[in-house]
Amino acid sequence: MKKLQLVYGMITALLCALVFHLEAQIPKAKTGTFALTHATIETVTKGTITDGTVVISHGKITDVGTNVQLPAGADVIDCKGLFIYPGMIDGGTNLGMSEIGSDPRTQDFNEIGDVIPQMSALTAVNPNAVAIPITRVSGITTVLASPQGDLYSGTAALINLHGYTPEQMYAGFQGVTLNFPNTGRRGFWDRRTDEEIKKAADNAMKRMSEVWDRAVQYQKIDSATKGKAGYYPEMQALLPVVKGERPLLIEANAAKDIQSALKWIKEKKIKNVILTGVSEGWRVADEIAKAKIPVITGGVLELPTREYDRYDQAYANAGQMFKAGVKVAIRSGETNNQNYRNLPYHAGFAVAYGMDKTEALKAITIVPAEIFGVADKIGSIETGKVANLFVCDGDPFETKTQIKQVFIDGWQIPLVSRQTQLYDEFLKREPGVSKK
Repeated sequence: MKKLQLVYGMITALLCALVFHLEAQIPKAKTGTFALTHATIETVTKGTITDGTVVISHGKITDVGTNVQLPAGADVIDCKGLFIYPGMIDGGTNLGMSEIGSDPRTQDFNEIGDVIPQMSALTAVNPNAVAIPITRVSGITTVLASPQGDLYSGTAALINLHGYTPEQMYAGFQGVTLNFPNTGRRGFWDRRTDEEIKKAADNAMKRMSEVWDRAVQYQKIDSATKGKAGYYPEMQALLPVVKGERPLLIEANAAKDIQSALKWIKEKKIKNVILTGVSEGWRVADEIAKAKIPVITGGVLELPTREYDRYDQAYANAGQMFKAGVKVAIRSGETNNQNYRNLPYHAGFAVAYGMDKTEALKAITIVPAEIFGVADKIGSIETGKVANLFVCDGDPFETKTQIKQVFIDGWQIPLVSRQTQLYDEFLKREPGVSKK
């Protein structure tokens, strides 16, 4: 046993050494004043600008248009034949909180306990996570780092994918996550009887409501005592949610669970709610639209939730909800495989199966920014906004499109990641194949 532990430890150390070695070779980002000229600019909110210029200075977009005076000393980047888009926003990941899947010591997104809203993703995020450069070189500049687990699983945080500390990366949004009790089977492997499933769901519903009612009482005591309700970390984390100052992100996927969640929200008079997941939202889209609750759905590249559904139902879900009047953002949902870089292809599949292309682009840019309350800062290319954007040579929904430039908070990000380094290393191997 000790030998196995020693071998395991050595393998882990070697993997970590490889990771740190590769990370150490990534060039530094560059700051300054930049002028991106002669580009086709997809502003998202103000139409398309042909042969336009974007000026970046002090981390902000300081000018956009066709008749722009270039600042003295600006680093001019000719983007003729290229396109500029606002940085994409992924509204559901555990990026920065998961490193090596086989090593639980590197997994910080799922803590022990069913009521831990005080578990802050912003504290857990590792700015040096290997998946961060991999994700941002694909044009994704901002993600929601979200805890997972049981019931009230923690507080999610929106982060920009550049910075030395979580505080530097913080993009201005936090919300408490709630995994709404699942009334169905968890998968084909779930061998519980119908009675066991119902009992577990009823207990979870009771527990969820008890915690919320306790939080409401805590808020009343806190208000009456002017903030002297006492040290109770779980309730203190839920306090801004009860007040409506911070949203509750409710993960619900089955149609029946979504309906139950809508009913529970109404009964508890919860003021600020975002629905996440919503895999079967298309079945109850009219009810979601009537409740006027925004949705972050995905992943889109998934199998149907029921055996008798059409093969493409997951692809069509976002578009069907949008057509019903639901405010829809798209997330990658790649919490296990860490393929967050596939976000544009999730949106692309939504387009291929019925969603308007313009709306799909908004669903990964300005719409999540609006849902998170940061649309005045990110999500579109407008003067005064944070310079989160990327330059590419085609449609970002197409896999053949190449990203040419990425800017986050005005920093010019090197297009280098662990994958690009491995590709470069083994493309032309020296000394190559050994001679016999």
